Amino acid sequence: MKNLTDDLKVKLSRLEEVFNNYEKVLVALSGGVDSCLAAFLGRKFLGKENSVSVISNSESLKEKDYKIALEFCKTNDIKYEVIYTEELSNPEYAANPDNRCYFCKSELFGTMNKLAEERFQNYRILNGNNYSDLGDYRPGLNAAKEQESFAPFIECKITKKDIRDLAFYFNLSVWDKPASPCLSSRFPYGEQITKEKLKRVEEAEEILNEFGFDEVRVRSYGDKAKIEVPKEKVSILKEKFENIESKIKQIGFSACEVDSEGFISGKLNRAL
Repeated sequence: MKNLTDDLKVKLSRLEEVFNNYEKVLVALSGGVDSCLAAFLGRKFLGKENSVSVISNSESLKEKDYKIALEFCKTNDIKYEVIYTEELSNPEYAANPDNRCYFCKSELFGTMNKLAEERFQNYRILNGNNYSDLGDYRPGLNAAKEQESFAPFIECKITKKDIRDLAFYFNLSVWDKPASPCLSSRFPYGEQITKEKLKRVEEAEEILNEFGFDEVRVRSYGDKAKIEVPKEKVSILKEKFENIESKIKQIGFSACEVDSEGFISGKLNRAL
């Protein structure tokens, strides 16, 4: 087990104080390392009955991440609830504007608040947003504020690196899991999002996973797929591209190409 730096020891102590101030929490859990650590710490600091993880099984969440979230709760003895959010039925979300995430998070945290009102009175809504997120374009943060969903990692100035270090310290299985934002992030702003398109992107990324690429994005431009992998793996991707292209066309894309620049998180935000 890795030792914590003095800075992280102080931050972890502060996190415990913050969680204890919340007393009872519903934690939004997507299967990523941020939300998994939040769920784990809620269970650790507050106990099983006072920290419930809420998993939204929507079309924009990868099935793989949904299963990871479920397994994480079972492995770590975390109480959980599964909800079904319907952001795709909102025309403002489906139109994919540049503040799409606002409508997604409004739906998520709104549904969690309803759950709290019906069955978990006095539980506060928590999310896994971290201090590093403040340096990116995150319209979902506005929705979290409006819906009174709190971010203990932001409150304690916990960065993305801090989260991975803490997850490693606690021996969490997801500590090195590649970031996996919602499937809607694969579409350029303004391109209509449908259930069928989301499924096609998910299947395309699963194909890349099968070829050994764990960190991957398949950006969807109409019927063209553009593949991003880490820069150091672009040459390997090009070697395997003929077979990959064939499989990706079989699931409905008419064209496929490699992004030679390599994977860059949030690349589509450049249009803003």
